[in-house]
Amino acid sequence: MMSTYTDQSAVTVLGLGPMGRALAGAFLDAGLRTTVWNRTPGRDGELVTRGAITAQSAEEAAAASELIVVCVVNYDAADAILRRDPVAAALKGRTVVNLSADTPDRARDTGEWAARHGIRYLDGAIMTPTTTIGTPDAVFLHSGPEELYRAHRPVLDALGGTHTHLGEDIGRAAAYDIALLDIFWTAMAGYAHALAIARAEGITGRELAPFAQGIGAILPPLFAEFAGDADDGTYSGELNPITSAVSTMAHVIQASEAHGIDAGVMRAAEGQARRVIGLGHGTDGYIRVTELLGRR
Repeated sequence: MMSTYTDQSAVTVLGLGPMGRALAGAFLDAGLRTTVWNRTPGRDGELVTRGAITAQSAEEAAAASELIVVCVVNYDAADAILRRDPVAAALKGRTVVNLSADTPDRARDTGEWAARHGIRYLDGAIMTPTTTIGTPDAVFLHSGPEELYRAHRPVLDALGGTHTHLGEDIGRAAAYDIALLDIFWTAMAGYAHALAIARAEGITGRELAPFAQGIGAILPPLFAEFAGDADDGTYSGELNPITSAVSTMAHVIQASEAHGIDAGVMRAAEGQARRVIGLGHGTDGYIRVTELLGRR
């Protein structure tokens, strides 16, 4: 892999929210000529003091670099910037790496739009917080033409961490992103609910936290084991059948509702597990729910 930048080592960052500013800062730290633009003025002050160039318009920003990195809240915001005629014209023949978050279908639609307008396009996802950008802890996922990804990898490496190309399907990075965010936010919902039950029982969050971390440590090996069950259709319940899981879920529901705490998330999980039992799979493991959810 190239260790030095080419003469075209300039990059534009469109979107200067917290993550966009972190991306631009990492490019500046790597010595890249960095142009920035944001729909709302005034977010570029610190970056300008560090050497960033402020574009007066999105089309000016697009024309400033061969590589344009987009990081806005979603694809509605990205489309509002990229799909305006002056900007699309300025992007022709250049490469857009869209690190905004949205669905796989939106990523594929944008990829098709870019191809029609002569714009080279990669989609991507950032899987770690702003504080990791530019450090070894950052994690980036990319999808789209591999040759294009390899051509721009030396500049993308300025963002730090690990970069993984997931395949030519432009929506694949977004698909990983959605699946991984599903894990994160359902886990956060469970933790918020657990803290509410604990508080109702006179247990502080700080008292619970060490034990919650212990529960969290159990999960990684289970993720690996259950991934194999889901891929292979084995769904072994030898150690913990789904009938046992339903019993513990019911305890959570009863305890929380006794305190007037909404148990809707756990009731949904229990309902799915009971449906699996009703289909005759009570001796299987909990991850059999995956098959139930995948039914059309």
